[in-house]
Amino acid sequence: MHFPTILRVLGTLLMLFSLSMLPPIIVALWYEYGAEMAFVWAFAITLGTGLLLRLFSGANQSLKIRDGFLVVVLFWAVLSLFGALPFILSIHVHMGFTNAVFESVSGLTTTGSSMM
Repeated sequence: MHFPTILRVLGTLLMLFSLSMLPPIIVALWYEYGAEMAFVWAFAITLGTGLLLRLFSGANQSLKIRDGFLVVVLFWAVLSLFGALPFILSIHVHMGFTNAVFESVSGLTTTGSSMM
């Protein structure tokens, strides 16, 4: 297992995922909803974590199939946690950690389940 390379790929994927928080910021500003700060903070935290993982992960080696499986599993878990940040940070939605992660997984997997 090449853990530094796995962390580097995970950091890159987190930086790409942070871009998905830009459209909600624009929509919140356009409609003057007031929820843009939750997405701004979630964007900053996700981008910063991705940058840290990418910069401090070490050398870049080629991934093997086992490494790829771990990247996929870690990415779904980490993506779900970072996707829950806007729910946790929002002042308009009072949601605990468990419900926020449930909503995030529901949205990312398109299962249609909702606690809201």
